[in-house]
Amino acid sequence: VLHDIFGMRFHEVAPILERSSETTRQLASRARRRIQQRRTDPDPDLQRQRQVVDAFLAAARDGDFEALLELLDPNVILRADSGERRAPESIHVQGALAVAQQTPRFAHLAQSSRPVLVNGAAGFLVAPAGRIFAVAGLTVRDGKILEIDILADPQRLKYLDLSDITD
Repeated sequence: VLHDIFGMRFHEVAPILERSSETTRQLASRARRRIQQRRTDPDPDLQRQRQVVDAFLAAARDGDFEALLELLDPNVILRADSGERRAPESIHVQGALAVAQQTPRFAHLAQSSRPVLVNGAAGFLVAPAGRIFAVAGLTVRDGKILEIDILADPQRLKYLDLSDITD
């Protein structure tokens, strides 16, 4: 990050990491490869995606923490945009344990969720009392949830064309 984002040279980063310049260069190279290798394209089997989303919603509804952990990739990322009126900032959480710990905050919303397609992949719509509160897209690969993207910003939701969201 210090090299790639902030433009520091490896010989400047090395003392911070207490490593040699060459080792620092190698660490950066390995980190770039790992980031590039992480596949976040969804599993092509939509039915399998649906099964994982259904299991996720059931675990959230039941408060089954262990089941949630089983469904989440160890490096899962949760992003939630609730807009200015609902919360002053967006949520960005990474890691299965951290994401599972967020779920009790939203468990009551799982009661009014139903599976839908979001951008051609499995997701869910949250609509308590028939009013759309949020849309969530999940990236599922090999039976695990890699990413959860939740849009709950009322200003942005009102511009979505939800006519294509079907189950």
